[in-house]
Amino acid sequence: MSRISKTVGFSLLSLIIGLGAGIFVSSSAAEEEKVFELRIYTATPGNLDNLHTRFRDHTIRIFENHGMRIVGFWSPINEEGADDTLIYVLEHASQEAANASWKAFGEDPEWKSVADASNANGPILAGVERRYMAATDYSPLK
Repeated sequence: MSRISKTVGFSLLSLIIGLGAGIFVSSSAAEEEKVFELRIYTATPGNLDNLHTRFRDHTIRIFENHGMRIVGFWSPINEEGADDTLIYVLEHASQEAANASWKAFGEDPEWKSVADASNANGPILAGVERRYMAATDYSPLK
């Protein structure tokens, strides 16, 4: 009986360790999953065109220099937000990659120069809303 108890005990211990390791690996993998970042910008009154120009002429290229993949840009078609809103989505390899990209972007001397120049007559951006998202298992964007 003692031998059987030891075998069962060892088997249960192995199972618990294996499940624990599997949960740890799954958690680590989840942290490394691709993330999408939804950003909604509200321009200050009369500055939506200036915001579009800054993205078109500078920001997109600087994003790409820092590994930020652009999924797309959108403008609202209803009256609410049509005059002051820009919406876009970025794709990042992981949350950690997103954080590193934004840090590098914020410290980029070219970006600082572009931001200063575009805000020379006052801020063109009134607010930013952002959300990080993971694709569902049935999403075509995985």
